[in-house]
Amino acid sequence: MGRRPILAAVGWLATTVAATLVGVGAIKLVGEGITGTPGGVRDQQEVERALASPEPAPPRPADRPNGSPTPTAAPTPTGSPAGAKRVFTTPGGTATAECGPAGAFLISWSPAQGYRVKDVDRGPDDHVEVRFIGPQGEHELRVRCVGGQPVATNHD
Repeated sequence: MGRRPILAAVGWLATTVAATLVGVGAIKLVGEGITGTPGGVRDQQEVERALASPEPAPPRPADRPNGSPTPTAAPTPTGSPAGAKRVFTTPGGTATAECGPAGAFLISWSPAQGYRVKDVDRGPDDHVEVRFIGPQGEHELRVRCVGGQPVATNHD
């Protein structure tokens, strides 16, 4: 066997290894946007809580003085215990939140048709937020706990 086929095989092998390393590096650089699950991966307990929550309320028009819609909350039954869940709806999407000992927590969120999730801080924390972006702009939903109940707050 001559020297030329050996050099060709070594060159091919080196090129293949280099291309693989560049591809893996690019995927790590881009991160979860390519390989991740939108909205994150949920454990069994989170899935059960999301399935047990009531259906999201349909969007209701409500305008603030500055003209941008405010998030709306589905009604909470009278006498709900602290830590009850509440569904909030914006033109960009819907989110379900609850309050616990560690603060507010986003249980689930879902963008409206044509929208996507730009950023999520699910908590638990003093306040949690999800941002939806789409053809009509960006809609941010911030939730904090007041008296053990999730409440949407304005963020300027």
